[in-house]
Amino acid sequence: MKNAAPYHTDTAGHHDGICHWLLTVDGVRIRVGHWPVTHAKGTILFFTGRTEYIEKYGQTALDFGKRGYSCVAIDWRGQGIADRLLENHAVGHVDSFDDYQLDVKAMIAYVKSIGLAEPYHLFGHSMGGCIGLRALYENIPVKSAAFSAPMWGIKISAAMRPIAWGLSSVSKPLGFSSLITPGQHGETYVLRATANDNVLTSDVSNFKLLQQQLKSHPELALGGPSLHWLNEALREMRLLSQRPSPDVPCITFLGTEESIVDPARVYQRMEQWSRGALTILENGRHEVLMEIPAIRNRVLDDSTKLFDA
Repeated sequence: MKNAAPYHTDTAGHHDGICHWLLTVDGVRIRVGHWPVTHAKGTILFFTGRTEYIEKYGQTALDFGKRGYSCVAIDWRGQGIADRLLENHAVGHVDSFDDYQLDVKAMIAYVKSIGLAEPYHLFGHSMGGCIGLRALYENIPVKSAAFSAPMWGIKISAAMRPIAWGLSSVSKPLGFSSLITPGQHGETYVLRATANDNVLTSDVSNFKLLQQQLKSHPELALGGPSLHWLNEALREMRLLSQRPSPDVPCITFLGTEESIVDPARVYQRMEQWSRGALTILENGRHEVLMEIPAIRNRVLDDSTKLFDA
């Protein structure tokens, strides 16, 4: 199923995006968008992070387009303007992390149906890095992969980790797993933080752009995750950590100021990725594609070199 979906050109930074609704095999409506390039060298599949949405990647798609690549991005189930899975739309939720792979399958079918240029390359950010790593094991048809701040572990203190595991686990049989994780908020982080004290980017103008996108289109906003999402995420990351790295060329970017995902898990993964390289970005925060130009351009250029190769 493929029907035209909204694309908010007023804040996307790229006016040429085209969005469609897709219906996954289990009946969930998701949104997928693409930015075509004439005579493209290939297509980059953006696996977005938790709370993210297609318009956030408009400027990045424009910049990769100048480097010769068409781009595609997705609103995963439970976020953006895809189907929200709980009555409380502010809470991020998924029934099973396996379900994200159904969204991946719909995305790949979409890319093929509209004839975007091959080869395909994966770019996974944060939660999209977790979904992307699983997709590599599931033989997604990409030639290479880039990751930024991939969620291969969540930064939780040693004291809180057993509590996170225990509370999220018992929440399922006791029937309160749809509640927001303690310490999280219904209001999206971007609108609670400021340009000067946020953990996402040191680039003031880009942070204000994120705020403007959500103020202009509040239906895109998402708050903290449910306890169910947290438990599913912890289980998925543990399962992935037990598998050897895929035999796919890879580059991973990690800022020295990362405070959302667990850097130790990223180091561990990349140390045993024989065809992979880890790039440490000095003073970079979580959103390296929204960082100051020096950091952002390095990510764009180094990713392009990998894709070109």
